[in-house]
Amino acid sequence: MVLSGCAIIVRGQPRGGPPPERQINLSNIRAGAMARRAAQGQPDTKDTPDEPWAFQAREFLRKKLIGKEVCFTVEIKTALGREYGMVYLGKDTTGENIADSLVNEGLATVRREGIRGNNPDQARLCELEDQAKASKKGMWSEGGGTHTIRDMKYTIENPRNFVDSLHQKPINADGTESPEPFAAEAKFFTESRLLQRDVQIILESCPNQIILGTILHPNGNITELLLKEGFARCVDWSMAVYTQGAEKLRAAERSAKERKVRIWKDYVAPTANLDQKDRQFVAKVMQVVNADAMVVKLNSGEYKTIHLSSIRPPRIEGENKDKDKRFRPLYDIPYMFEAREFLRKKLIGKKVNVTVDYIRAATGPGESTPAFSERTCATVTIGGINIAEALVSKGLATVIRYRQDDDQRSSHYDELLAAEARAIKNGKGLHSKKEVPIHRVADISGETQKAKQFLPFLQRAGRSEAVVEYVFSGSRLKLYMPKETCLITFLLAGIECPRSSRNMPGGMQVAEPFSDEAMLFTKELVLQREVEVEVESMDKAGNFIGWLHIEGLNLSVALVENALSKVHFTAERSAYYKTLVSAEEGCRQRKEKVWANYEEKPVEEVVHVTEEKERVANYRAVYVTEICDTLHFYTQDVETGGQLESLMETMRAEIASQPPVEGSYAPRRGDYCIAKFADGEWYRARVEKVESPAKVHVFYIDYGNREVVPSTRLAAIPPAFSTRNLPAQATEYAFAFIQIPQDEDARADVVDCIVKDIQNTQCLLNVEYQGPTCPLVTIQFGDTKDDVGLGLVKEGLVMVDVRKEKHLQKMVTEYLNSQESAKSARLNIWRYGDFRADDADEFGYRR
Repeated sequence: MVLSGCAIIVRGQPRGGPPPERQINLSNIRAGAMARRAAQGQPDTKDTPDEPWAFQAREFLRKKLIGKEVCFTVEIKTALGREYGMVYLGKDTTGENIADSLVNEGLATVRREGIRGNNPDQARLCELEDQAKASKKGMWSEGGGTHTIRDMKYTIENPRNFVDSLHQKPINADGTESPEPFAAEAKFFTESRLLQRDVQIILESCPNQIILGTILHPNGNITELLLKEGFARCVDWSMAVYTQGAEKLRAAERSAKERKVRIWKDYVAPTANLDQKDRQFVAKVMQVVNADAMVVKLNSGEYKTIHLSSIRPPRIEGENKDKDKRFRPLYDIPYMFEAREFLRKKLIGKKVNVTVDYIRAATGPGESTPAFSERTCATVTIGGINIAEALVSKGLATVIRYRQDDDQRSSHYDELLAAEARAIKNGKGLHSKKEVPIHRVADISGETQKAKQFLPFLQRAGRSEAVVEYVFSGSRLKLYMPKETCLITFLLAGIECPRSSRNMPGGMQVAEPFSDEAMLFTKELVLQREVEVEVESMDKAGNFIGWLHIEGLNLSVALVENALSKVHFTAERSAYYKTLVSAEEGCRQRKEKVWANYEEKPVEEVVHVTEEKERVANYRAVYVTEICDTLHFYTQDVETGGQLESLMETMRAEIASQPPVEGSYAPRRGDYCIAKFADGEWYRARVEKVESPAKVHVFYIDYGNREVVPSTRLAAIPPAFSTRNLPAQATEYAFAFIQIPQDEDARADVVDCIVKDIQNTQCLLNVEYQGPTCPLVTIQFGDTKDDVGLGLVKEGLVMVDVRKEKHLQKMVTEYLNSQESAKSARLNIWRYGDFRADDADEFGYRR
């Protein structure tokens, strides 16, 4: 089509249907504007006449180009999508230059305001224009061209007279498009049912002065009938405004496709070559890839990548990403991280229903597009929710637009369009006018200096929350730390895991046996899951070493239990050593996996030599909050007491303004929550055991006391007051150098004495040595600095636990001397003398 003397519409060769059209505007020249009719319904507007020589320029192009093969080049593409370029008659640029011909005939002028001296095309156009002026061609002729302006009439006062006056006389007119197949049959189908019949009309919309509506006949909706009989196809842009149920129209069209009637006689469904079991199946989501794809595990154990149908994830337009080596799509593309996190939190580890919509064939690399392998595109639902629709409705993805004849699209395409319209209207995500979220995530993997600076912080933090971003091997992972907003490489402590194959300076390192199994085990258990990590140390390469826990399971222990790792000697100094050794022993006896070739070696007696050290007296101020019947006690550091008070005040104020719904919280063992104590106030707690909804055992993490409460007195802990912001303040200790009496009455006397002396008071505490469950300490009164444990020995309430370490002998001697004095005075437990003289170990005492 020729629009004017400087604008044409072209389309390529048909491939599987009508090819798309493109409007090409001739660059560097301008032809006169064609006449335009006044807008209907706007009386203030007037008809616009032709500019001089505008019609002649259009006719010149129409006669020269209509139906001909042309070649064009695009020089400029504006932000609004308008394309300006050069058009040549023929298959290549050696043909006639249309712009040159127009200028040479005096039918167009050259845009000289943008002339560049080094552009030969523009120079040639100026030269041709000068020649046309000299020859007085076209618009350069005398008279101004008023004779070229048409006298246009848009209405005919007496159409019948007009027809009669030209009856059977040939009329010169532009050609029209030939009708499409089944056009005449479709017209007859509609006429025979609607012409001069009483019908109802529902007006739907009015885009561009075109009224869109639905015609309802007593026998049904003509739109549905046309679709069902294969006379029509659904049109996406008008389906969006259809209020009578777009799904009904899609169902009617689908029925015609399945029966292959009329315009669908050659139709082949996108999934026609798939078996039923491959079209619909249930799978478990193992990994989310960016924001529009996921890796799922089928019931057969096979892994498959699924792409969400008809949606496009967030992306950066018009930028060359390869130029920036540090470009990270997940964090650098706006809303990509939010989209990935939405899918990860909703899907990871969950079973979903997958309905394959189409298979996108593999494509080779283009000038501006990379190569893509074959893609399985599907609709994924969980709990009846279409994941793609939820993603689009939050503004975290956009809907792909298709050619009308392209049937490779989502089976819920209309719902996706409606969701996108809602997101645009509400300004969600990508459609928001607010500033885009920025994620400044520091990657300190392999950065030794940064890792050294970060190490003490992670060590003091205790258990930190993390997300496993990548699994390199069974024991090597990349973690994202949300609180610290950084990426680290994390090595599992205490185990020796089979190494995977990898490139080394000397060549490829061969994978060790069971390395792939170990990596797959770790992936299935923790990839993209939320975990807790305890960082103990780091290696020379800047990788952190520690323990990883997921839902109460230690990953190091799990690998050892499944015979996919061995215990490393460095685990000896950890609290998990006994568990690791016990798990390893069972696998070693059964000779499973990594122990398949194990042969037991004779055990050599090893004498451990330990360095002796001086006793360190570093007393610090603590507040004793709870004393247990076992004589263990809990304290708070005085230094951090102010932080706890501030947190509790803020938390209670927030709870008072937004009280939790009673009974809405379902407690689980190990969960952190808030609990209402007997004083009616809320405190932070951890669930230790759930007997029933009426009996939930909780531990108050900031005070050390325990209580059994109904679940109605529990609620979810607000994120701002979790242990990430302030760790649990109650720390467990036991008395050093003393042995508690086994007699219940004697033990009760000791506990009563301690409660009376130090509970809810400020004392001084020094750690002496490590016990099996907690540190053992000496504690002094805050005012007199007297040793509390030594006082218990002097009063004959407890016995001395003799330690063998040399650096503790001075303290042990002082305690033993006090015990001898109490024994001589026959105080309390010594009132009948030294009762241990003839007692064996079964009585629970030892000297």
